[in-house]
Amino acid sequence: MSLKTLIVDDEPIARQILREELELMEDVEVVGEADNGSAALDKIARHEPDLVLLDLQMPVMGGLDVIRNLKSGKHLPVIVIVTAFDKFALQAFDAGAIDYLLKPVGHQRLAEAVERAKRVTDRGAIEKLARLQELADPLGAPRTKRIVGRAGEEFFLLSADEIYAFQAEGVVVWIVTAKHKYEATQTLKVLEERLRSTSFRRIHRNAIVNVDHVRKMSALSSQRWLITLTNDQEFVASKRQARSVRQLLHW
Repeated sequence: MSLKTLIVDDEPIARQILREELELMEDVEVVGEADNGSAALDKIARHEPDLVLLDLQMPVMGGLDVIRNLKSGKHLPVIVIVTAFDKFALQAFDAGAIDYLLKPVGHQRLAEAVERAKRVTDRGAIEKLARLQELADPLGAPRTKRIVGRAGEEFFLLSADEIYAFQAEGVVVWIVTAKHKYEATQTLKVLEERLRSTSFRRIHRNAIVNVDHVRKMSALSSQRWLITLTNDQEFVASKRQARSVRQLLHW
């Protein structure tokens, strides 16, 4: 069966480009277009699309508000965000989007998002995901912190426990995992606040480390420490953060 798709963007040229790209793909049917969030909700109710390609910055109602205002029912569409702004990735994923594409969107990247939507719209897969979600996130349990990392044109939703450290290089903040580095979509200051009361600690103005991945600490001076992570990456803790480092010793 064809993947019924609705295109939502306030720019006519952007909608035309997406439509032309989608028409080149097998098993995809564009059932309509909308130029603002309010119209999108009306067309979602009328056409019951499987997939909505949704812009974020629009008049009347933005894309995130569209997601939040979707009525629960038998047929909820899969949402893929298509936008020129990368700073809203976390909010989009938390709201329920399955992918986040940056304009201008290449054909291959759009095709990957469509294939992902096809897999998710399988009813058996949706039911399985729902059951897994109930087990992983029972009612009333605190949600695990998730961080959005960017690699090229793709966005990855990372769990906090797989992140070893955050390291700033100028205006760019890197997310360090066991095997990869991703570009963060938030500043160190914002990340530090989001990860408060977790195993992450600020040890330098340019670094935050995950205590669970600290392998050893070596004193360089009375107030400076060399911190080695389990992936052998090293960080020097500044004097300003000496108190926090000493607390790590008693974690």
